Amino acid sequence: MDINNITAVYFVGAGGIGMSALIRYFLSKGKKVAGYDKTPSGLTEQLNREGAAIHYEDNIGLIPADCTDPATTLVVYTPAVPETHSELCYFREKGFEVMKRARVLGEITGCNRGLCVAGTHGKTTTSSMVAHLLKQSHVDCNAFLGGILKNYDSNLMLSDKSDLTVIEADEFDRSFHWLKPYMAVITAADPDHLDIYGTPEAYRESFEHFTSLIRPGGCLLMKQGINVTPRLQAGVKLYTYTGELPANCPLSIVNCQFYAENVRIGNGEIFFDFVGPDIRIPDIQLGVPVKVNIENGVAAIALAWLNGATPEEIKRGMATFAGPRRRFDFHLKKENVVLIDDYAHHPAELKASILSVKELYAGRKVTGIFQPHLYTRTRDFAADFAASLSLLDELILLDIYPAREEPIPGVTSQIIFDAVTLADKRLIRKEELLDVVAAEADTLEVVLMVGAGNIELLVEPVKQILDKKE
Repeated sequence: MDINNITAVYFVGAGGIGMSALIRYFLSKGKKVAGYDKTPSGLTEQLNREGAAIHYEDNIGLIPADCTDPATTLVVYTPAVPETHSELCYFREKGFEVMKRARVLGEITGCNRGLCVAGTHGKTTTSSMVAHLLKQSHVDCNAFLGGILKNYDSNLMLSDKSDLTVIEADEFDRSFHWLKPYMAVITAADPDHLDIYGTPEAYRESFEHFTSLIRPGGCLLMKQGINVTPRLQAGVKLYTYTGELPANCPLSIVNCQFYAENVRIGNGEIFFDFVGPDIRIPDIQLGVPVKVNIENGVAAIALAWLNGATPEEIKRGMATFAGPRRRFDFHLKKENVVLIDDYAHHPAELKASILSVKELYAGRKVTGIFQPHLYTRTRDFAADFAASLSLLDELILLDIYPAREEPIPGVTSQIIFDAVTLADKRLIRKEELLDVVAAEADTLEVVLMVGAGNIELLVEPVKQILDKKE
């Protein structure tokens, strides 16, 4: 099927952030778009307002007539949907073209110069930075992002003059193997999704295969120290990057092409100098001032510079970057209380999030409210989660958000809680959180709400409670 000639697209699992970018793309092309998702959300309701027809019951009878012709309808699904899903089974039995989301993304972007950002963590922020830097420069770009970029209130950007396409390359279910990058970034390769990959070695091998897909004439930009051995085709350049270089460490030992110097953190602001081969851009200000964004920023600036953005455009873009929603999202920033919402759901990114907040607000008590995501991830990384959470001053731990998974006997938030070394910790149900926050509001100083589940629904109610604090 030529996806340019179809008239309708049906999405099974329409509410995912990656699916929503494709929904918006096909709507922009004038296609009839409909689909199913398990539950309504702010995102699905917004997509309905934009022209999609999404319903929330697995019911063949709810499939619109426009989406019932196999000759003109493409069906897109996410691996998070079970194979037994009745609508998905119907489309397969009737001979529809049924594609994974990642394959469709690969088909759409295959003829463009893809700037693909992969990694266990950091990929949403870094890809969003790249997209913003290029979009507000003379270069321009298209983008399919894994978060709603606040500067544009969307995760889709389209251009009528640029063939550069920024893509968040998702490693879940080996989705990024459908892409054909012109340039690629790997921000991290800490083991994750072991329910899919089985072993850390298989997870790492998946990233190594991803590097083999980069087109000749392009390049790979990889964070220094990642345990990945690139398998680059002839004619593909390799660069490495890092945040700030270790103190008193000669550059020849680090062997790093892009890095930050002269980092200044204070008064809620971060500045640094960007250094690369034959380029130095002084006094770059981070629009989202958290320490982990120094290394994300170095990667994004390097990719934008390699594709023609000027130093002046880069400085302006970094200062005006508002970030994607739920990535160090400040909801309150008052003298007596701060509330931050973050999507971190892996031990390494959780550690980075906590350390960034503690450095930004040194000397103030940091309270973390964490909702674990997935039973398998909790089982596989309970000790690592506990070590990261022990960096907090105070912990409020919630029940596991299961997402696509069924419960696993013996796997609950308790196994994380028991291993946390903090004295000031408590384990509660999500339904108890607002009462706990209200009771302790006077003692809370910096509150970090973290997780990839539905904890985001509690951010606004928590904000309302804390905003009343005198």
